[in-house]
Amino acid sequence: MENVLTAPPARALRALLDPLYLLAAQGGALRASSAGRFGAEGGEYDIPRFIFSGPTEGQTPIRLGLFGGLHGDEPASSVALVQFLTQLTAKPELARGYELTVYPVTNPTGYEDNTRHNRADKDLNRQFWCDSPEPEVRILEAELRANRFFGIIALHADDTCSGLYGYAHDQLLNEALLRPALAASERILPRDNRAMIDGFSARDGVINDCFCGVLSAPPEQRPQPFDIIFETPALEPVEVQSAAAVLAMQAILDEYRGFISQAQFL
Repeated sequence: MENVLTAPPARALRALLDPLYLLAAQGGALRASSAGRFGAEGGEYDIPRFIFSGPTEGQTPIRLGLFGGLHGDEPASSVALVQFLTQLTAKPELARGYELTVYPVTNPTGYEDNTRHNRADKDLNRQFWCDSPEPEVRILEAELRANRFFGIIALHADDTCSGLYGYAHDQLLNEALLRPALAASERILPRDNRAMIDGFSARDGVINDCFCGVLSAPPEQRPQPFDIIFETPALEPVEVQSAAAVLAMQAILDEYRGFISQAQFL
């Protein structure tokens, strides 16, 4: 019998996001909205945005942006953000001092189609800050400019690796935050200790180079925020990748909170 290639199974966005919408409807620390709407092949799509406000004790909150699902075939990045917000809603003290703006699904057509690219067949994570016409990129660039985040965390999954790693973009603060994140998530999955990862030189799972056009802060923003890309091994079960990413994000929050506290006394 002749082999027939079939499309990957579609994923339901509502099944992923409904738990967060239900939590947001309770009127607590989690709020839900849309970063923007766009059309694709006759359909209408939103880029969902969730804002979690941790206890601040009257202080100005530390604003971070958390992004997942930029590649639609990396569902663990989206699942991890949903689970992280669910965890924080149950234990708000874990986000003390923070306001987290979370975008669990930044490529909704890719997520729905289970494809890396969006429905226009573009890799969105090579399109930032180069006058891209892609509506998802334009919406996210507007969000990045409007919010001027103190820090950015982008979650991804790599089907060519066997362990955890991340991009520090050759910045000392990024590396100082990434290393505790990798150490914390090693409770779940091993680290990728290869000397070459994803085509770049690496050391202890840390890469200090990166591809052009990845999601990042506006080039003109000063000072530049910390900016971390955290990668899980895509061939591991989604729930295992997600658990590791949740530990990594919590470690980054804890470490950066300490950094800010120390900086106040310098």
